[in-house]
Amino acid sequence: MSRIGNKPVTVPDDVTIELANSVLKAKGKLGELSMTVVELVDMSHADNQIVVTPKEQTKIARSMWGMQRSLAQNLVTGVSEGFSKELEIQGVGYRANLQGKMLKLQLGYSHDIDFPIPDGIQIECERPTAVKISGIDKQQVGQVAAKIRSFRPPEPYKGKGVRYVGEYIFRKEGKKK
Repeated sequence: MSRIGNKPVTVPDDVTIELANSVLKAKGKLGELSMTVVELVDMSHADNQIVVTPKEQTKIARSMWGMQRSLAQNLVTGVSEGFSKELEIQGVGYRANLQGKMLKLQLGYSHDIDFPIPDGIQIECERPTAVKISGIDKQQVGQVAAKIRSFRPPEPYKGKGVRYVGEYIFRKEGKKK
């Protein structure tokens, strides 16, 4: 029995839901998103709630049950509130700044890294060492944040690199005599 799948998705008043031909569309103040519902689950919309139930009691249907409910929740949350990830840059001379639709990163390499900002993503740099990524698609926001982090992941000896805000980096002791 899925604990996540049992909970219905509550739809706020400012979000309109359209469910037709196994496609769920959500439209809110921030934009519009859609997803395709797998055939192993039934999805119904009534009384400002989305209810997901498995069609049969197979292992794959039960695993899709909770996942489809989570994806529907992410759709509703994305168009009403949006998602954001924050990165912090640590290291001497490491910085980031915006130049139009390009994020320019200086991460200790011999060259600057130019990261083109994808459509549907907003990036803010309130400080040269802080980057905030926001958008309505949770998967895309996380993917962009992971891509920026991958240019210089934090290293365990000095902690230099790009990390998520609040991320714990296991530190190692250096060489001993």
